[in-house]
Amino acid sequence: MQRYEMKLVVLGAGWLGSALIEKTKQANWQVQGTSRSPNSGSAIIRQFTLQAGELTHSVDLQDAYWVCAIPPRARHADSNYLETLSAALRLSDELACKGFLLCSSTGVYSELDGTYTESGELDSETARKKILLQAEQMVFGAKGKVLRLAGLVGPNREPGQFVAGKTLKSSSQAVVNMVHQADVVAAIEAVILNWEKANTVYNVCHPNHPTRLDYYQQRCAKLGTQPPSFASDIAGARVIDGSAIEALGFGYQAEI
Repeated sequence: MQRYEMKLVVLGAGWLGSALIEKTKQANWQVQGTSRSPNSGSAIIRQFTLQAGELTHSVDLQDAYWVCAIPPRARHADSNYLETLSAALRLSDELACKGFLLCSSTGVYSELDGTYTESGELDSETARKKILLQAEQMVFGAKGKVLRLAGLVGPNREPGQFVAGKTLKSSSQAVVNMVHQADVVAAIEAVILNWEKANTVYNVCHPNHPTRLDYYQQRCAKLGTQPPSFASDIAGARVIDGSAIEALGFGYQAEI
């Protein structure tokens, strides 16, 4: 019988979740990922569907760590994101979960200028922010942990493509807070491997914070696309400090 290093359930085998699954499989972890589809054709991908409050699933990995990699996007403001998370927490408890890690967002912080550590001022002004904070509180209540992720870049999510030629509502002189998919996956691994000593919440954000103008011009030039225009040129410095997680031996490696 094969011996695995770790056991992991990844809730949401999408853009981030699939990368986490692949990386941990390579590290000889026993992994199950979830999808709403009942017929994925993969033994690793298991159904996890919540309809009218009823959960249908085929997840059966016991004594595993769980990672919720479902993206908390604005569209979840009127969806069943919180219900899905609640069902996942209940199921993880039934399967003797060793620890539950939620991928949240640095969007929980105030939009005012300043440097935001994990104890920074939180903001519940929008429906999305309220849901993010509710999700975090649910996980904290279950003695889980939270990663607050900055803007995500990586394979098939290239800034030089998704902003090309657009008019952005932000200022050209505001700074960016970004992190690469590969660094997020490594950060998740670092927390799980150091679960007992890890803090309950970490920011995950690359230490470089160029202005939006410089950053997007560079990314568009790399792809040969048209750089975006901006609504204003007001200087702004809302900086997410993602250094605390480095105490776990993690280091930012990937270019943003």
